[in-house]
Amino acid sequence: MSLNSDKLQGKVCVVTGAAKSIGYGIAEKYAEQGAKVVIVDIDPLVMDSAKALCDKGYDAKGYILNITDRDAVLACFKDIEKTVGDVFALVNNAGVVDTRPFEENDESIMDKMFKVNVYGTAYCIQGALPMMKKNKAGKIINFASKSGKTGSALMAPYSAAKGAVIVLTQSLAFEVAKFGINVNAICPGITDATGVWSSVSAGYIENMKMEREEIVKNFTAKIPLGRLTDIQDVVDYVFFLTVSGEYCTGQALNITGGREMH
Repeated sequence: MSLNSDKLQGKVCVVTGAAKSIGYGIAEKYAEQGAKVVIVDIDPLVMDSAKALCDKGYDAKGYILNITDRDAVLACFKDIEKTVGDVFALVNNAGVVDTRPFEENDESIMDKMFKVNVYGTAYCIQGALPMMKKNKAGKIINFASKSGKTGSALMAPYSAAKGAVIVLTQSLAFEVAKFGINVNAICPGITDATGVWSSVSAGYIENMKMEREEIVKNFTAKIPLGRLTDIQDVVDYVFFLTVSGEYCTGQALNITGGREMH
């Protein structure tokens, strides 16, 4: 699917976890449509990724940022406001996953799942929200997961954290609708060619004692449309929610090929 719009010309769009993969794909789509793109990641590669976008003639800036550090996040968004402009769109793509038997989840694993996936999302929203409220316009798109609706085996802390992201999205949608701000979440299924899937599949290989090909086959068999999610599927949904979907807020939209239907 090819989606295009001139609605993002000159608007500031921030994407977290955007050094590569899905986040970079979203940022590149925004840039192609004339947005001023800010990409954020804890991985220093984000600076090379920003340069790559600039080398293509796009308006882009990168920040190395640990989104679990609230003070650093708020300072980063202040700098974005000062040097790039008011944020119109925020995509909270940054996240982490872990796969292991439930009884092996200690405090450090639980903390990591919630600090990155939930706290990090909340802190970035806190950084962008004053600008959106001031302008009475904004789009916030949070990355949840199919696992946040129906929990996944061997991924209990991750599933719980992504469920929290969905409820955070709903609560915030009620709170900021009067400011003209739309807040939605997307719930992808297994997305091929991503770091998350590499981590998850490695975990299943270790814990289920199966080859990767067999794991892919088993998961694909559960999907009515017969394939894993791909990066472009996710990019298209995020772009739609950014440039359209004006009457859509507080939703957690599935991108699962029918694997999740509620």
